[in-house]
Amino acid sequence: MGIEVTGLLGLIWLIIVIWAVVKVAKSSAGPVAKLLWILILLFFPLLGLIIWFLLGPKG
Repeated sequence: MGIEVTGLLGLIWLIIVIWAVVKVAKSSAGPVAKLLWILILLFFPLLGLIIWFLLGPKG
């Protein structure tokens, strides 16, 4: 895999994490829960995204 493919995959991953942060910010969860989810997504992108898909706010 060249640097172009790796860069493209990194860009796609960044877009997915940004999408998840926006979904959390627009959710009906309380402000503390939103802050915690956003911090988890930013500091632990892979694990945080998986946990968010399974346990995150649904609305």
